[in-house]
Amino acid sequence: MCGIAGGVFWNGPIDRRIAEAAVRSMVQAVAHRGPDGQGVFVSLGATSGNGQPFAVLGQARLAIIDVSEAGAQPMGGQDGSACITYNGETYNFSAIKSRLEANGASFSSQSDTEVILRGYDAWGVDVLRELRGIFALGLWDEHRQRLLIARDRLGVKPLYYFRGDGFLLFASEVRALLATNLVPKRLDVTALWQYLSCQSIPAPRTLVEGVHALEPARWMTVGARGDLVQGEYWNMLAAVRDPRDWSHDEARRRVGDLLHDAVSANMVSDVPVGAFLSGGIDSSAVVALMREAGHTPRTFSVGFDEERFDESVHANVVARLFKTDHTHVQLTGSDLLAQLPHALQAMDQPTGDAVNTYVVSGAVRARGIKVALSGLGGDEIFGGYPSFARLGRIADLTRVWGRAPSRLRTLAAGAVRTLGRSSVLASKTAAVLESDGSISAMFPLTRQLLSTEQRFALMEPAILDRVTDKADPYDGLLADAYANAPGADLFAQISFAESRTYMHDVLLRDTDQMSMAHALEVRVPLLDHHLVDLVTSLPDTLKQPGGNTPKPLLIESLHGLLPESIVHRPKQGFTLPFDPWMRGPLRAFCERRLGDHGLAGRGLMKPATIQRLWQSFLSDGKDVSWSRLWTLVVLDSWLDAHNLSV
Repeated sequence: MCGIAGGVFWNGPIDRRIAEAAVRSMVQAVAHRGPDGQGVFVSLGATSGNGQPFAVLGQARLAIIDVSEAGAQPMGGQDGSACITYNGETYNFSAIKSRLEANGASFSSQSDTEVILRGYDAWGVDVLRELRGIFALGLWDEHRQRLLIARDRLGVKPLYYFRGDGFLLFASEVRALLATNLVPKRLDVTALWQYLSCQSIPAPRTLVEGVHALEPARWMTVGARGDLVQGEYWNMLAAVRDPRDWSHDEARRRVGDLLHDAVSANMVSDVPVGAFLSGGIDSSAVVALMREAGHTPRTFSVGFDEERFDESVHANVVARLFKTDHTHVQLTGSDLLAQLPHALQAMDQPTGDAVNTYVVSGAVRARGIKVALSGLGGDEIFGGYPSFARLGRIADLTRVWGRAPSRLRTLAAGAVRTLGRSSVLASKTAAVLESDGSISAMFPLTRQLLSTEQRFALMEPAILDRVTDKADPYDGLLADAYANAPGADLFAQISFAESRTYMHDVLLRDTDQMSMAHALEVRVPLLDHHLVDLVTSLPDTLKQPGGNTPKPLLIESLHGLLPESIVHRPKQGFTLPFDPWMRGPLRAFCERRLGDHGLAGRGLMKPATIQRLWQSFLSDGKDVSWSRLWTLVVLDSWLDAHNLSV
């Protein structure tokens, strides 16, 4: 894992000196991601003097596979060949390497990076289809005079880019692009509107105007004249075109085999590997499979004095059962307050979550661990969220209601909004009454933070006038995806929706930015694309939650590895006790961020509305949850750090 940066420059407005300085500043901005070394590569065109395009690539290295200098990056390019800067891990690099050697390729390192480089020589962009792992990369092809940037299938590793006059820059973090002084620091007010709805900024937007996130499973090439070509090399819903007609027993066996294989593959490393352990099903499954693979896991958990948030008793049960080397961190509100400035500074993009990952990542790295496995993805792939059961029932009711005259549906929705006084629940209910009952229309409501009415009431009219698109950003994305996968059943549709929205734009982004703030690589074996493809291809009947067993296909495929006390305990997300802490040790901090010297004084939102939301939260929290206010606190901190103009 590393921090990567680079750019391609054409038509001469930016010379080598400026370009190289810009990339070096980006490398410095992501140095926390890779403390084990830095490097910068400048292509031949920069010194030709004839105006041909050139590239500059940079990296801050976190050495995990082939920790010697032979694995240093950027790699290649010295003889006029392709050069790569790469952030990630390719778990099947040894198998790919053997195939390439059989065809005459030679290698000078034991790194997965060099395997990708030689694979590109052999297969071009199609090398991406061969990779099993998590990655973001930039590759300069000297012969074709083009830059290739790409991301892994599920979007575990981030990649952002900005196109300017005669250049395109890319980096692992938005802050790196801003550090070049070539990217205008302008706030994207449409992204702000979306942030208030989704508690993060949905890709491809960011809060910085003109800075985009390359989307999952996408690649982009930039040619000699700045022409952009994009492509997609994998799609989660494509698996529904090849349905598996297996018995229940056969499905469980196949999924079980792939679970073992995925965890074993994720253990590939030249440094020790640990694991996050919350005591929930997913993290417990990963730890159990690590033990099955012959490893003694080093596990880490966070606990709280507030009993209803604390899962440490369950984490301890799993740690004892599988004889792990376990570390428990007890966190209080005062402890968090001390860490909070650093945690907020680590947010490359603002989010309503993430601080929990910052805390546990710091604990892991402090024990000398560079790599940790996480159970992230189990809920999305195996149906652990309430949406998998709830949306099906709502869809059935809505399809019946949808036969009513449109005027009646509009009147009913209006009445609900009036009676509900524009609350989030009333807004969501009204939207359901007006919808066509499709998952693409209803799913975004399940993840909505502030309703449309609340955002209108919160934002200043002058800012609202500059929002170019007030439609839900996920509605169209999901509708297009489902239209291109007509065979997708309800479970597959919801699994895709959860994976591409909340998981990608919140959970994976938070995990990356908060773990890499400590130079910790987090791997997610339950998102192995072979496993995702297999589960997606299976029919609803084998996966749908029901009865007393949550995530039945996952549980049954583990063949009794997990104890009943873990399998059947009530679901509990890994959330810090923000609700009581924001009324206690964090109250003064929040009030400063929300007050006249913070968000209320920026001219983006109405001070009276911010104050009304805060007082409602303090009074009982029934109408305004802590998450809605915390999202605003984080936003002010991020705006303060980046000083964007409106």
